[in-house]
Amino acid sequence: MLVIVTENVPPRLRGRLAVWLLEIRAGVYIGNPSKRVREFIWEQVGQGVENGNAVIAWTTNTESGYDFKTIGANRRVPVDFDGLRLVSFLPPDHSDEAL
Repeated sequence: MLVIVTENVPPRLRGRLAVWLLEIRAGVYIGNPSKRVREFIWEQVGQGVENGNAVIAWTTNTESGYDFKTIGANRRVPVDFDGLRLVSFLPPDHSDEAL
């Protein structure tokens, strides 16, 4: 199983993802491609994400049963904790707030 979630990506990337995967909600794609196709799809996401961001998660033979990667700016950052992939949150960006 494969899941890709996109935010603020160009419509052409969303259309391209819909060629290989089922878009079950706006920006949420699922499917069951081979490893080779999964890597090709993620390469396409990397080339087309522009100022947006995306995450890909897939089932694999690990302790948690899945793995994931991210691309683009996001407060959620993957971290490795003793071989277990977790998500760390960066502090909010308050640069837009007036003093």
